[in-house]
Amino acid sequence: MPTISIVMPSMNEEKTIGICIEKSLAVIDNYQFKGEIIVVDNSTDRTAEIAESMGAIVIKSVKGYGNAYIAGLSRSKGDYIAIMDADNTYDIFELPKFFDLLISGDADFVIGSRLKGNIKKGAMPLLHQYIGNPLLTFVLNLLFKTRISDAHCGMRAFTKDALDKMNIKTRGMEMASEMVIEAVDKGLRIKEVPITYYVRDAPSKLRSFQDGWRHLRFMMLYRPIPFLFVPGAFVFLLGMFLTATIMLRGDVVENRLHSLILGSMLLVIGSQILTTGVYMKVYGFVHGMYKREERWVKKFLDYHSLEKELVAGGGVVTVGIFLGASVVSTWIKSGYGSISEIEFAIMAMVFGAIGLQMIFMSIFLSVLMLDIDTER
Repeated sequence: MPTISIVMPSMNEEKTIGICIEKSLAVIDNYQFKGEIIVVDNSTDRTAEIAESMGAIVIKSVKGYGNAYIAGLSRSKGDYIAIMDADNTYDIFELPKFFDLLISGDADFVIGSRLKGNIKKGAMPLLHQYIGNPLLTFVLNLLFKTRISDAHCGMRAFTKDALDKMNIKTRGMEMASEMVIEAVDKGLRIKEVPITYYVRDAPSKLRSFQDGWRHLRFMMLYRPIPFLFVPGAFVFLLGMFLTATIMLRGDVVENRLHSLILGSMLLVIGSQILTTGVYMKVYGFVHGMYKREERWVKKFLDYHSLEKELVAGGGVVTVGIFLGASVVSTWIKSGYGSISEIEFAIMAMVFGAIGLQMIFMSIFLSVLMLDIDTER
């Protein structure tokens, strides 16, 4: 006989936990399947006590949204698994629409859509409903080629096989994005179901800007190229073009000093953005967020390649030192008086900064790669 698991994280939900468990039991009985309700709790009120008295499996003292789901899902035994909050904002009686798609084999992963369904007045802040949620969902759809309307809806269901394929690691609110990204990455069949969203009885625990940033940061980690590599390359090339044009035309001190300073700043800023993109890409690679078969990443992170990057960085620094030495030499020859070597002084600092950044990047990447080298 198939089994249904319903997992709910909770934090001080004593007013609604009983209602949620009662509805969940009714849904399970409707299918005449075996079932279990898992409440992952971090409350200071009677939430855990109420849940236990109603027959739920209670996992206590788990802090963090992602941690709660990881703990609950690792304990679940269901062939079909549903997750949702324990605050009664989701109508649990709508779960059959999710389970029917899974049981019929039409989907592996089903997510609710509040934006396509019915959001009760006051249930969702206008900032979330019309700006935050649609914007983050748009970015996720754009980067991962999905067509989801409400990527952060907490009411979801999936098969046990789908859960086993998804590599869920994050411990905070960004887990909502990670689950969708993993479902897409693993080629799961995703369906969306319009649902009703109700007003909370207790104050919301969401932090709009902090949680929104966590989702955006996680998507940036998965897709650093559009977030960092593309803008970083644009800024760097623009700085290179501006700087080279000014240096070749001459008369820098008289007419184009400010433009040279701008160009040099763009060079340094562009290199910093590119370096940050490299860090994020390598971090994701080391922690299994990308396929280890990505050849260019493996080649870039090869021990000998990192040595070459270290040498290249040293060469760039040497150019900066040479330019700086020429400025000092001119200054000495002038009797330590005023000189007009500003352009070479600026370029010496630019070469020095970029070269040192390359050196420290290669060292830091070598440290990040220690785990993989140990595995080998």
